Amino acid sequence: MAAHETMEVHEMLNFKTLCLAQSKLMQGLVFDRDLKRLMQKDVEMTMKHIGQLQGLYAKIRLQ
Repeated sequence: MAAHETMEVHEMLNFKTLCLAQSKLMQGLVFDRDLKRLMQKDVEMTMKHIGQLQGLYAKIRLQ
């Protein structure tokens, strides 16, 4: 990957990490069950995406 693509992966990883932190924080403020379930699903998907980005980032750094 080119340097700018590596930087973009890094930026996506940072963004997803911030989104995860915000979603987890907001879950404590929500009382609606449906919204809480939706937010939990978002947390789970975001964690999956972070794992995928970390794997990609690790491969980039090895090259």
